[in-house]
Amino acid sequence: MTVQLYTSSSNASSRKARAWFTDHKIPFTERNIIAQPLTQDEVKRLLRLTENGSEDIVSTRAKIFKKLNVDLDEISTSKLIELISQHPDLLKRPIMFDEKRLQVGYNDEEIRRFLPRETRKMEMLKVRSRLAI
Repeated sequence: MTVQLYTSSSNASSRKARAWFTDHKIPFTERNIIAQPLTQDEVKRLLRLTENGSEDIVSTRAKIFKKLNVDLDEISTSKLIELISQHPDLLKRPIMFDEKRLQVGYNDEEIRRFLPRETRKMEMLKVRSRLAI
């Protein structure tokens, strides 16, 4: 299973995520979404993986968000998808996902969900054995 990593070169969290996947030998493919914006179908796929829809992936603090004067409660889904395809800076970064999981932004604890189950179990056993000492 390969993780998809959507990044931008100027984003420190994107660099951390790339390093984490490399250090943990987890296969990933990286795509700079500024240099290679997402298609509308790719944006739809991301939205399907979210728990809270657009608020999970859209950066309301981005300059372009303010410039476009977008109201996430009022905009249609199709118009939002079109805007994200045209303005990839609207997306939070990094975005990491596979067939079942989605994580937006780098978080040391949450990114561990991409570790194989056996690896997570082994690490939990190590932690428990240290606590028992």
